[in-house]
Amino acid sequence: MDAFENIVAMILNREGYWVRTSYKVNLTKEEKRKIGKPSSPRWELDVVAYKPRSNELLVIECKSFLNSRGVVYKDFSGKKGNKKYKLFNDENLWSVVRSRLIHQLKKEGACLNSPKVQLCLAAGKIPPKDQDNIQSYCKERGWQLFDADWFKTKFGELVDSGYENEVAVVAAKLMGK
Repeated sequence: MDAFENIVAMILNREGYWVRTSYKVNLTKEEKRKIGKPSSPRWELDVVAYKPRSNELLVIECKSFLNSRGVVYKDFSGKKGNKKYKLFNDENLWSVVRSRLIHQLKKEGACLNSPKVQLCLAAGKIPPKDQDNIQSYCKERGWQLFDADWFKTKFGELVDSGYENEVAVVAAKLMGK
């Protein structure tokens, strides 16, 4: 959902990251074969955020799931062969995409050498019964989780910020007063 990705991007931009949404990673034919998808189009990342000061690169998969059951642990963790969260559950795929992403950003002059890359999940909704398991799963693997608590904190900060003509900022101010 573009609106959800844009909210994640806006929050990270306010934290000093330059941000791109729907970023296309141009895999080579050899890389496509390596991941077992020789006819795959360019790989699209929901949000890519880079902070030059710390040379930190975040790759964020966004799943709002606001009118559904949410991000479920058994699906997210790849249990029962679920393939919804490919970058999280296919180490070979993540390795190839991460390597090409870094190469591409460096070539564009958009990041420094050897950035610290972190895979992240932005989840608008996680069922309460799955929250602890997903948090633990992400922590064990060095992934960052932007969950409902993260969003509540960030929107709370928007309430007290200066005026900006951003839909999320205006909505936070209206709801926070």
